[in-house]
Amino acid sequence: MQHGVVTFLTDYGIDPLSLARGVEERGFDALFLTEHTHIPTSRLSPWPGGAELPERYSHTYDPFVALGAMAAVTARIALGTAVSLVAQHDPIVLAKAVASVDRISAGRFELGVGPGWNREEMANHGVDPRSRTARMREHVLAMKEIWTADEAQFHGRFVDFDPIWSWPKPVRVPPILIGGGGPTVLDRVLEYGDGWVPLRVPLSGLEEFGGRIAELRDRAAGAGRGHLPVTVYGAVPKPEALQSYAAVGVDRVLFELPDDDGDAVLRVLDDLAALRG
Repeated sequence: MQHGVVTFLTDYGIDPLSLARGVEERGFDALFLTEHTHIPTSRLSPWPGGAELPERYSHTYDPFVALGAMAAVTARIALGTAVSLVAQHDPIVLAKAVASVDRISAGRFELGVGPGWNREEMANHGVDPRSRTARMREHVLAMKEIWTADEAQFHGRFVDFDPIWSWPKPVRVPPILIGGGGPTVLDRVLEYGDGWVPLRVPLSGLEEFGGRIAELRDRAAGAGRGHLPVTVYGAVPKPEALQSYAAVGVDRVLFELPDDDGDAVLRVLDDLAALRG
């Protein structure tokens, strides 16, 4: 099982290049960043994590800009988003950004995607929250077309364009990791994803979670999809927890880092690296 980290990279926390170097130097396998373009001051949408929305949500770097810089100072680790709110992006523009980061990183980029939870944020991007999952699907499919076709075109309900030229193409088609844990998430993984990113799976729910992993693997085999990896966002940083994740079939865990200053984050990385044995 691989070990990586995920963080809200903020303007008041560790700087991006120090973080990237620190993660790679300590032998981790991956570094993922979250995404919010902005946070509306309205608090109509409840935060799934509790009553008060943490400051970090409105202070994040653009993940694609930051990951491009991180790619330039690393050579080995996977770099990705967990997750990008792709429905809030123009898919032609985002396809270009993703392909650019993938080439700068020599094919190390992974695109984790999710529909989002903040309805006011979506509305500011012109996205109807009721159709955000359907829009996410079309944006992903349109980007895949752009990455693979010399003259790409796409005609859907939300995305519609006649043949276009768009280079550079990525070194590889970036794996699409579908975020979420709802009842239909495995359908999305199987239709247009290349992996699953469930969020903060509690140890008390690992038996049920293991059943969902088994279901994913069985359905993937039946559809001729091959192995679809599972990456747990927000893994419990304890040795017994890591053993339990591995036992139910998790391929990679992402430990959450605090949005602290550089020295504090590097100390946390040291502690997490020690868990890897």
